[in-house]
Amino acid sequence: MTDQKITIEYNDKVVRQFLWATLIWGAVGMLVGVLVASQLNFWQLNFNLPWLTFGRLRPLHTNAVIFAFVGNMMFAGIYYSTQRLVKARLASNFLSALHFWGWQAIIVGAAITLPLGFSRGKEYAELVWPLNIAVAFIWVVFAVNFFWTLARRHERALYVAIWFYIATIITVAMLYIVNHLSIPTSLLHSYPVFGGVQDALVQWWYGHNAVAFFLTTPILGIMYYYLPKAAERPVYSYRLSVVHFWSLVFIYIWAGPHHLLHTALPGWLQNLGMTFSLMLWAPSWGGMLNGLLTLRGAWHKLRTDPVLKFFAAGVTFYGMATFEGPLLSIKAVNALGHYTDWIIGHVHGGTLGWNGFMAAGMVYWLLPRLWNKPLYSTALANLHFWLGLVGILLYIGAMWTSGITQGLMLNATTEGGTVLAYPYFIDTINTIRLMMLMRVIGGVLYLSSWGILAYVFIRTVRGAQPVNGTIEVFAEPSTADERLGVRGTFFSAPTLFTVLGVGFATMWMLGTDFVSVLGLIGALVCFVAGYALFTARGKSWAAWYERLLLNALPFTVLTFLAVAAGGAIQIVPTVLVEKAQNVEDRIQVVYTPLELAGRDIYVREGCYTCHSQMVRTLVPDVLRYGDYSRLGESIYDHPYQWGSKRTGPDLAREGGKYPNIWHIRHMADPRSISAGSIMPNYPWLLENNTDVAVLPAKIRVQQLLGVPFPERSAQQIFDAVKEQSTAMSQELRAAGAYVAPEKEIIALTAYLQTLGRSQKVEKLSAAASGTH
Repeated sequence: MTDQKITIEYNDKVVRQFLWATLIWGAVGMLVGVLVASQLNFWQLNFNLPWLTFGRLRPLHTNAVIFAFVGNMMFAGIYYSTQRLVKARLASNFLSALHFWGWQAIIVGAAITLPLGFSRGKEYAELVWPLNIAVAFIWVVFAVNFFWTLARRHERALYVAIWFYIATIITVAMLYIVNHLSIPTSLLHSYPVFGGVQDALVQWWYGHNAVAFFLTTPILGIMYYYLPKAAERPVYSYRLSVVHFWSLVFIYIWAGPHHLLHTALPGWLQNLGMTFSLMLWAPSWGGMLNGLLTLRGAWHKLRTDPVLKFFAAGVTFYGMATFEGPLLSIKAVNALGHYTDWIIGHVHGGTLGWNGFMAAGMVYWLLPRLWNKPLYSTALANLHFWLGLVGILLYIGAMWTSGITQGLMLNATTEGGTVLAYPYFIDTINTIRLMMLMRVIGGVLYLSSWGILAYVFIRTVRGAQPVNGTIEVFAEPSTADERLGVRGTFFSAPTLFTVLGVGFATMWMLGTDFVSVLGLIGALVCFVAGYALFTARGKSWAAWYERLLLNALPFTVLTFLAVAAGGAIQIVPTVLVEKAQNVEDRIQVVYTPLELAGRDIYVREGCYTCHSQMVRTLVPDVLRYGDYSRLGESIYDHPYQWGSKRTGPDLAREGGKYPNIWHIRHMADPRSISAGSIMPNYPWLLENNTDVAVLPAKIRVQQLLGVPFPERSAQQIFDAVKEQSTAMSQELRAAGAYVAPEKEIIALTAYLQTLGRSQKVEKLSAAASGTH
């Protein structure tokens, strides 16, 4: 049979659309970032308006940068490169258009709901449940379009970039769905199914790996395609890319618990997170070196080519961020850096340097090819690079200095470690004010550099004719006989040795006594035998892998198993164990209806963006805030509120420290209570009425989730709210600061006064609890 020659015209229209969206949403996300950074220096920029406060805009900033800016850049890069790597047009014009417009609609929905206070209260996962369903639906649209395109390909083997795209699609879907499992209480409100430590573990399994599989793996795929194209050089090492991919996707998923070191999270999970975080150094730097060494022979072009400048710097920032991340996961370093601006500097080094510079390089490379017109100004593109680079260095340098200073001050003690050297939290804020201002300047420089890209973008495409790429290919006969089937994929030596090795290693790390020793011996045997067999049969293993790449399905299944293993081993034991078994010596007291309403107001206002509710097991934390937090003390919290940044003091023991009138005045005007405070005013809390009508539905959902609320009718719930709020209002009247009982500030104060309230429990015996 003679092969038939056909001409394929790529769908580059959707690529151009995603590039425009990248430009616009990138500017929006960065602009909001500059605003919220400025609010930490000048509290007046909160404007006494609820929808412009830091607590509501900060989630808008993070979601805009992650899902709007990097998301659109990622889709543009994937759609352009995939079509050319597989020599096939995107499978469906309809799905491509639905993907683009659906994603933009989700972004607009987030931009409206988050400032209005509709939030799930979980970092990077704040969107309300209807938007979560929309995200999952559009992600399925993307996946169907992508894998359908792979099925129609005219290139037999899957190139390295495609591997990273596959890992992104399946892992983000798994992470997003599990972490966003919720039960709605109304059209725009829900409670997550996980609570307390379970919610914390699932959240940072998602949060850390959203960084891994939304901000890293797809950009690595883009690196493997666009950097060699721009440098006109082949990838430095194909073998290194194989090791980079499989080790990264397997190890990364285990590292989430390093966000919860020194907390109430079980010790074995903390150690697991730290260990795997340290192991991440190897694959991450392997990928960085593979990218930088691809530039060998093209270094001379760096002086004049802005695209290569952006790519080289972007990959370097990736290496810096992936060195700093494992460093911060070491318990001793984490004790200094966690909850401080050092973490903010680390995150922005990756986002601005890795994601932002890779996006800029890709945009500059694509513009002439998608609009068939030379780049408007190479000089301006070079100016963009240098201005952006100075902005990044100023930003992260300020945050490193600020964070380490803050950590040292908060941890400093005197008199043999028994007295805090700086007892007032506000002292640290006043000390780092200059560094926080330098961050704003760095952010403004970076935003200005993005403005240069926007100008070059617009001038380049003005008057230009959009052009779609074309290619002539031969319609080759099927290669089904060369592909690996189920047996060849899952019962091959590489797969079996890997599965056995991981299984024994898990027994070694998580088992006790004999099981742990057996696991160590088994892991060593698998490693030695596998290495010996690979040495003897290296060519046959390489041939097996090449055949694996002929079929996307088994490759995808193996990738899913690699990423799912870590999540299952971390999360399943914690989720399946009864909540009563998770407590130490104290358990949380169930909220009253008024306190639950106040907690939802607390979440709505984004208080978790500045305050933690977790006293760590560190001596300075205990000296400053009180006894360390027990696991059972937040067991009924949906969502958990342990926090990840302390711009204000921890609140875990706040209840009962001050009278109600203190909280009223503090929310109305923080500076009347704490001179120099950077906290916004919340005057609307004294004006708005608490929404009591929704409480019966909320309490029913909490009961479904296992919170032991007593059975009450709706009227009994309303009566309970009235009784407690009226008593608080009368107390305030006696103190000379009357507030009507129906106001939101009453409910919020009631909640704040519960923080730290718990009761002693007797540990259940195995027989009594029904477990053995």
